[in-house]
Amino acid sequence: MKKITVGLLVLALCLLSCVALAEDGTRTITDILGREVEIPESIESVVALGSAARMMTYARCTDRIIGVSEAEKNADAGMPFAYVNHDAFANCASVASGGNGDTVFTEEVVAAAPDMIFYFGADVETLDALQAQVEIPVVGLFANNFYDPQFIDSLTLIGEIMGNQEHVEQVTSAVQGWIADLNDRTKDIPDDDKPTVYMGACGFKGPHGFEGTYANYPPFVAINARNVSDETGEKAAFLVDLEKVAVWDPEIIFLDPSHMNMVNADYATNAAFYDNLSAVKAGRVYTQIAFNYYMTNHELAIVDAYYAGTIIFPEQFADVDFAAKADEIFNVMLGSDYLATLEDAGLGFGTITIGE
Repeated sequence: MKKITVGLLVLALCLLSCVALAEDGTRTITDILGREVEIPESIESVVALGSAARMMTYARCTDRIIGVSEAEKNADAGMPFAYVNHDAFANCASVASGGNGDTVFTEEVVAAAPDMIFYFGADVETLDALQAQVEIPVVGLFANNFYDPQFIDSLTLIGEIMGNQEHVEQVTSAVQGWIADLNDRTKDIPDDDKPTVYMGACGFKGPHGFEGTYANYPPFVAINARNVSDETGEKAAFLVDLEKVAVWDPEIIFLDPSHMNMVNADYATNAAFYDNLSAVKAGRVYTQIAFNYYMTNHELAIVDAYYAGTIIFPEQFADVDFAAKADEIFNVMLGSDYLATLEDAGLGFGTITIGE
């Protein structure tokens, strides 16, 4: 009898606890940075900081965003999630500056009075300080690139919080499928059988010409490309001496078309350097669209990887219709075709003639 009584008491306490939780109307989640955050059970309005609106676009819950950064209201084609949401974002409160030196407008955040804040960023102290200042729950999201496990985890967390699990599962399944496809096509190719490649005119902390390059360039990593810049030991974007590129003499070159004015200006005074490169002589210079614009536009990085694959490994990607694959990716991630929008903005995929 005593055991039964104790058991009933435990059950009663559990039921009381569940009722208290429901009546309180809150739940506790653990965000991507490992922070425990108490949020409302039902989320009707969100302020998106640090480009969290991009992740919410992938999760298809932008209808509940009431505050975004000023940068996200510019409808720049190079920031696809902002471009496709231009009309919706125009009606949102401006709660941060966005871009480099992103500044949060705390008074505007408080005035917007959202149920919670999604913040895309890796600094725990920043998120904790903001939450203490505005007294609104702040949930951290983060991922360095599309094959970073935190990317899938961040999307999954949004789905759980916003109740969009079904759509998020479709997106994460598609992303994982593309990652596997890109890798499987090239993983067994010996390095000696791969052409050497170089990525130039990369922007980071401002625009750069040919010398702006990228070690561990995510689209190249995804397809196991032989990136000459990896030989330096650098981990991300950096400036390289042009003499080093001449020594490498990559067989294929990719450049960011948005910075070709800087490349062409240098060509005007240093034509011999460019004209002596094997890739330039062979007409093997192609575009890669910048995916780092107010953090990472993951859909662009995936599309870049497929385009690079068709150029570097034509045999392994022979069955890929690039235009169809690009818009497949854009539709899953953004909800619409987007390749034509990039082309209209001068950000299309194709060959480049340096100096023109």
